[in-house]
Amino acid sequence: MTIRRLAPEARLAGATVHGNTVYLAGQVADDASLDAEGQMADILAQIDALLAEAGTDKRHLLQVHIFIQDFADFAGMNRAWDAWIDRDHLPARATVQAKLANADWRIEVTGVAAIP
Repeated sequence: MTIRRLAPEARLAGATVHGNTVYLAGQVADDASLDAEGQMADILAQIDALLAEAGTDKRHLLQVHIFIQDFADFAGMNRAWDAWIDRDHLPARATVQAKLANADWRIEVTGVAAIP
């Protein structure tokens, strides 16, 4: 079975497709100066693009992991999530506080989606 690597960078692919499954690498905001809501909106737009390139969309997300630097940003992060997510197709989700690789990144999101 073929493995496709989408949006390759120096150390990783933005997503990997194997069979009918898409594995999203940790996505962070392109603009780290944004607040948590802005960073999350940026990340979700990146996820939309990666899923589209893989041949699927957010309705087919199976699982999402959200890493947040500071739970003080939880409400802002959730505002962006709530505006984006399809309430009829909710994925399993976990949110954990974590120290991220860049102190300016407030949020990192990874996940797994099916390809219909």
